[in-house]
Amino acid sequence: MSRSKGLGKGLDAIFQTENVVRDNGSETKVVNIKLSELNNNPYQPRKTFQEEKIKELAESIDKNGLLQPIIVKKAVKGYYIVAGERRTRAFKLLGREEIPAIIKDFSDDEMMIFALLENLQREDLSPLEEAASYKKLMESMNLKQEELAVKLGKSRPYIANSLRLLKLPLDIKDLLTEGKISAGHARTLLSIKNKKDMIATCHKVIKEQWSVRTLENYIANQERPTTKKVVAKDIFIEEQETLLKKRLGTTVHIKQNKNQKGKIEIEFSNNEEFERIVALFGK
Repeated sequence: MSRSKGLGKGLDAIFQTENVVRDNGSETKVVNIKLSELNNNPYQPRKTFQEEKIKELAESIDKNGLLQPIIVKKAVKGYYIVAGERRTRAFKLLGREEIPAIIKDFSDDEMMIFALLENLQREDLSPLEEAASYKKLMESMNLKQEELAVKLGKSRPYIANSLRLLKLPLDIKDLLTEGKISAGHARTLLSIKNKKDMIATCHKVIKEQWSVRTLENYIANQERPTTKKVVAKDIFIEEQETLLKKRLGTTVHIKQNKNQKGKIEIEFSNNEEFERIVALFGK
């Protein structure tokens, strides 16, 4: 795969929608291609397809026809589906042999990013599929988060937060993919450093149906430092503290450890009070 930072044609040229079929020129000509000649896009970010949704799409196509042709790229043998895998699956379900298509001359990088944008625009990707796609684009095109954000029209924090999901333990990734927790839950769980605690908390979220805010509050409470247990002072020490406070007219603390070593702390608020206390010791 090419590893250039630029995409050559520019985003406007690469990411035109299927509406370009109304333009003139052979590049946008719609042709019928046999389904047997189509190969799945190797850079397809979407890994799961809901059969029920495919059936609904097939029924719509059967009733209303195909509103938009798919987009393909010539391969060594046949064609790669660049955009329109769901439509292709629906055609297969209907038992059709051919599908209307537009043949485009894409590079590997362009084919990858086109497939990603098509899915993002249709909100077809799961949070993990989206994150994996961002990572793949950054690696294949030598892009930084800021550069990818500009190309995709996203903010850098959005890209960064998405990529953080890839750090989740596999157990939590599965629960996120199954829709049992949201991406917001998953990102919040990442603030828990211990993996076992993270997984245990995740199951608590599901069992008790916590909102993201509830989870945030729970974690914040868990991270608060434990209040140190106050050790009761020896009664003799307390008596001596009281006597010194009365004699010196200020706050006095006597601290003693297990080895009977200790110190006496006498507080003063200004130079005048300091001199007054020192003078008392001279009497």
